[in-house]
Amino acid sequence: MPVPRVSRWKPLALATATVLVGITVPATATASPTATASPTAAPAYDDTYYQDALGKTGTELKSALHTIVSDQTKLSYDQVWDALKTTDQDPANSANVILLYTGASRAKSASGGDQGDWNREHVWAKSHGDFGTATGPGTDIHHLRPEDVTVNSIRGNKDFDNGGGAVGGAPGNLTDADSFEPRDEVKGDVARMILYMAVRYDGEAGFPDLEPNDRVDNGSAPAIGRLSVLKKWNAEDPPDAFEKNRNQVIFDKFQHNRNPFIDHPEWVEEVW
Repeated sequence: MPVPRVSRWKPLALATATVLVGITVPATATASPTATASPTAAPAYDDTYYQDALGKTGTELKSALHTIVSDQTKLSYDQVWDALKTTDQDPANSANVILLYTGASRAKSASGGDQGDWNREHVWAKSHGDFGTATGPGTDIHHLRPEDVTVNSIRGNKDFDNGGGAVGGAPGNLTDADSFEPRDEVKGDVARMILYMAVRYDGEAGFPDLEPNDRVDNGSAPAIGRLSVLKKWNAEDPPDAFEKNRNQVIFDKFQHNRNPFIDHPEWVEEVW
């Protein structure tokens, strides 16, 4: 029997322009639930940040983006705690953060490892490349998100794919023995975080060469799947105001690099 779909809740479905952590995001930035990713209209950073990537496709585009996003400030794992309290701040309650998979708003002060706390979810699981929490991919906040301790444990190091049974305490999320399907509202977010990691970390500076593939149960290989599903999620769930604001805050205040697939979701198809 097919699993019923849940309503698509967006934390920032706003009727008027709203200021988020110092960034003004117009209401039109919140995507329609049924929209598909399409070329963005001349983003502000095309003439500066992305100028060396424009006009390229395939491996040339991936290489250019790698060079661009590799110029970043690196955080320690301890610094990640405070960074996430800013990047994932609840726009309706500055004392809280929004959890990735559940969508719940939880007190910033409830960070830790106990039941009811939130901790740091590595969307590209640490074991997929064995990079741990050392400075580098293990501390890159473009793929680190606040999540409920229990739900984080249920996701574990599973690859991403469609299907499975309902995740207790996290409506809209599904899981089985070897995969995890996030709720509809963040499917594209997950895809773009994974694909950013594949562009950013390519085997240089002692980091693993992270690559998506079209399988699950990847184990400790520096690979994660399922690529065909991630591409579909990117198209079905374009960047919304919360995701765009998060990208901007990371750029302005912390790592000073951007996730290019948030600015240009159409580049996913150009690279893969």
